[in-house]
Amino acid sequence: MSNHHHHQPAGYGAEVHVVDWESGIPNARSDSQDPRMPSLAAAPGFTDWMRTGWGDADRTPRVEPGAAQAAARHRERLSTALPGRTLVVAAGRTHARLNDFFFEFRAHSDFLWLVGFGVEDGVLVLTPRAGGHDATLYIIPPARPGAAAFHADPTHGELWVGPLAGTAELADALDLRVRELDELTVADDALIAGSAVVGAVPGRQLGGRARSAELAQMLSALRMQKDAWELAELRAAVQHTVEGFAQVRREIPHAVQHGGERWLQGTFDRHARTVGQAPGYASIVGSGANAPILHWVRADSPVDPEALLLLDMGVENRSGYTADVTRTLPASGRFTTAQREVHDLVERSHRAGLAAVAPGRDWRDFHVACMEVLAQGLSDWGLLPVSVDEALAADGQHHRRYIVCGVGHHLGLDVHDCGASSYAQYFEASMQPGMALTVEPGLYFHAWDETVPPELRGIGVRIEDDVVVTDSGIEVLSDALPIDSAGLERWMASVL
Repeated sequence: MSNHHHHQPAGYGAEVHVVDWESGIPNARSDSQDPRMPSLAAAPGFTDWMRTGWGDADRTPRVEPGAAQAAARHRERLSTALPGRTLVVAAGRTHARLNDFFFEFRAHSDFLWLVGFGVEDGVLVLTPRAGGHDATLYIIPPARPGAAAFHADPTHGELWVGPLAGTAELADALDLRVRELDELTVADDALIAGSAVVGAVPGRQLGGRARSAELAQMLSALRMQKDAWELAELRAAVQHTVEGFAQVRREIPHAVQHGGERWLQGTFDRHARTVGQAPGYASIVGSGANAPILHWVRADSPVDPEALLLLDMGVENRSGYTADVTRTLPASGRFTTAQREVHDLVERSHRAGLAAVAPGRDWRDFHVACMEVLAQGLSDWGLLPVSVDEALAADGQHHRRYIVCGVGHHLGLDVHDCGASSYAQYFEASMQPGMALTVEPGLYFHAWDETVPPELRGIGVRIEDDVVVTDSGIEVLSDALPIDSAGLERWMASVL
């Protein structure tokens, strides 16, 4: 049976205006009904019978330990940062994949940070009061036995989606006031952030309301420095990711024989959904000539047993916090001479980048450190048409032909966290304790790039670690995976 999500307004009507062939409730029009497929909406016997005979069900929401308490602290930080303002943050809703099939719902990260639990169509409102603020979560209540929508609404009807937490259960689990969405009113001067896609509430829709850059930027700025609970979630996500890399490594021989890149991608994605919520982003699995392609998520090619295999993968915990780790492995278990030379240069760049991460350092320092090493190495190989100094100059950047992407970003509830920040908040800021980020230099020699010698074409290498800035330096969360070529070979041999 397919998982249909037919979104309907909050005040479910008695008449069903949704074509749903599985439920047998095609849009109730008596003049076009086929007697062989009678509409259940027009069958009072069925409707009356469906209202009775249902017992109790467990509707306790699966809130991660500590999430509600962390969210309460986050709400206090936000209210302190924007005193006297009414703040509205929407969770959003799932997106259509095609027709009436929808992707799995994932709440907007700002909503998760402030609530601690994803609720489709949920809207959080923070209102100021003397000495603090009030917080109210508005939700579309689930349709339970006795309601017409119980069996007729495949989005909120519990017969379709199973028992769902309502206002009482969420209020208890989140220690938060919870009301029904049709009670929501939003002041004209409210600052609105979160998802731009919200539930249909007659007369109260947020979809047409302008989003506040001020609120979005403030949320991004506050989320840059993680608290102890958030860092523990990131450590767990990284540990799960390291375990996922080991599972993928074990499947390389199978992928060479059958299944290719997609077998490895599926291996990690299954692991991520088992130990966490999902992959934190589309897992990148690139063999051979696909390794230099920065966002190779199609994963529809064979695995070449003689080529490098670039794996960029991360587990997202059920709390929403995600890892983002990359290693480049020789599918055979041993690097060739050319592969090792490229990998070793990227490793030197990576170590230089890690050494430039520290409290008080400029955010751009690790970018500069990585690029200096890469530019010098490319020059030594004769691949730059100018000197190293000319390449590194602002009007040069010739080395970037082989690394057009950046070499790091904030990490947290989003794989590219805090993206709503202003340029000054992000790139011109200094690193502070509690910041979580990635360091990920690479070299990408495309198979059709005639500026590189034939032996380097089709080689792509990236090394990416997840790092937390501490009071005295850094903590490399992903250091259980080696970053040097010899260490990776030993690791591959040990993981069988």
